[in-house]
Amino acid sequence: MLGIPAGVRGAGLLLALVATGADARADSPGPLHVISGADREFLTRHWRRPIEPQGTAPAAFSPLERSLAPESCGTCHPAQLADWKTALHSRGMGPGLTGQLVELNRTDPEGARACLTCHAPLAEQSEQIQGPRGVVSNTDFDPRLQRQGLTCAGCHVRRHQRFGPPPREGSLSSQVPRSTLPHNGATWSGAFLRSEFCSSCHQFAPGDLRLGGKPLENTYEEWKASPAARQGLHCQHCHMPDRRHLWRGIHDPEMVKSGLEIALTTGRPRYRPGEDVDATLTIRSVRVGHYFPTYVTPRVVIRGELLETGGTPIPGSAREGVVGRDVPLDLSREVSDTRIPPGGRFSFSYRQRLAQPGLALRVTVTVFPDHFYTRFFEALLDGGAGEGTAQIRQALEATRRSRFVIFSRDIPLT
Repeated sequence: MLGIPAGVRGAGLLLALVATGADARADSPGPLHVISGADREFLTRHWRRPIEPQGTAPAAFSPLERSLAPESCGTCHPAQLADWKTALHSRGMGPGLTGQLVELNRTDPEGARACLTCHAPLAEQSEQIQGPRGVVSNTDFDPRLQRQGLTCAGCHVRRHQRFGPPPREGSLSSQVPRSTLPHNGATWSGAFLRSEFCSSCHQFAPGDLRLGGKPLENTYEEWKASPAARQGLHCQHCHMPDRRHLWRGIHDPEMVKSGLEIALTTGRPRYRPGEDVDATLTIRSVRVGHYFPTYVTPRVVIRGELLETGGTPIPGSAREGVVGRDVPLDLSREVSDTRIPPGGRFSFSYRQRLAQPGLALRVTVTVFPDHFYTRFFEALLDGGAGEGTAQIRQALEATRRSRFVIFSRDIPLT
């Protein structure tokens, strides 16, 4: 959560999506422009917010079938449960958000409920729900379910009915009557295979916060304008390959590297003392289906510096370039936007006079997935985080540990 004013929905630990070269043939829902009326109607109904309470389960359901807990789903779907446990979706209610909610529930309860829209969307995950005469206490509130963030049921269960993508050829569920399956099987929709399914949380609406003329979260629209969309590649092709429930993104080094091509060149192989080294690093976005990075929270830093013999950096020789969308903590404006569009590139030039022999140039590319959150949590603690201080400190340390290097090279110069 970014500490956004009430009414701006779902601006918390939204995943910065980074694509890979997944096989477009598997589970393809067809070209971008082909979406059936049935799928559109399903999405409108399925993601109507707030999600309604499940209500009374069918009398024939066992306690396991009535349960909304991920562990219950994992009884029959262990692979999906194991994947989900490693994904950020399962940590949607992590300490960074819960630490803020401690105070926000008191000062801005409407804003606090808005955060749950994406982070813990089920009615059973909310202490309060909208009743016929206003907001009331939720008798079906499950605090443990709330702590589990975006659960299986958040995407797959409505009114105790299960929903999912059409079964793949040869699967058991496509060969037997639904009445013989647990929880009466599932209702299938091709919408589960389309980017529109993800846009419910990964695209701000026209009336939501905009900076620099763009929504704060604009991933779906970025995808629609990308080569990936024109090729019929949806979010699921890259972030859920083979229907895996991993949703790897900006926090995963291999995922990030797989979407980029990075090249470093120098003007010539060797230089003499007194000459200027001239080097260029280029990052090309070749398999990313949206801007890289897509959200305001990450920052990618390119750093060049000279090294003495033995690898000691020369003071004053460092130069940096930044890829990212820079906004202040109060989200009042867009300072800059140097992100790379799909198919685009970013160039970083390094020029420095060589004062002595035996020098080398080191160039690194470091990803800070949680750059904004680090700054935000530091400011929150400096100003007083109230009863959520312990959680905010825990979240801050996690953001400081999330950085990783995707490129590093030392080039002898003299």
